[in-house]
Amino acid sequence: MCAHNAVRSPMAEAMAKHFFGKSVYVQSAGARRGEVDAFALAVLDEIGIDAHKHKPKSIEELEEWEGLNFDLIVSLSPEAHHKALDLTRTVAADVEYWPTVDPTAVQGSRDQVLDAYRAVRDGLMRRIKDRLIG
Repeated sequence: MCAHNAVRSPMAEAMAKHFFGKSVYVQSAGARRGEVDAFALAVLDEIGIDAHKHKPKSIEELEEWEGLNFDLIVSLSPEAHHKALDLTRTVAADVEYWPTVDPTAVQGSRDQVLDAYRAVRDGLMRRIKDRLIG
């Protein structure tokens, strides 16, 4: 979960699905729904992970469509973390907070912006491998 389900959580979802396939149920959502981010897609493409079919959704939309049957909710932004903690009133899930910089705030050349997105991608990759793969 992140703020808009446009950059950080879609990256994490795509990487987790890449590693686990259908053996683990993984979905991402945002505290609010945003728009698909082309830089996020580009840096995933660089490592051979395709997230072009991702459609941003809010946690409320995910709950309406699929329910919230999760064992673990990983929040990546402060806003998403507060929302995730609120969910634990009605959902029996563990919540972990992985503070992750929002690369959309970086300004500069295209290469500087892409480097910020790559840093987020690589950080999430490490966290996923360390926590979920072992």
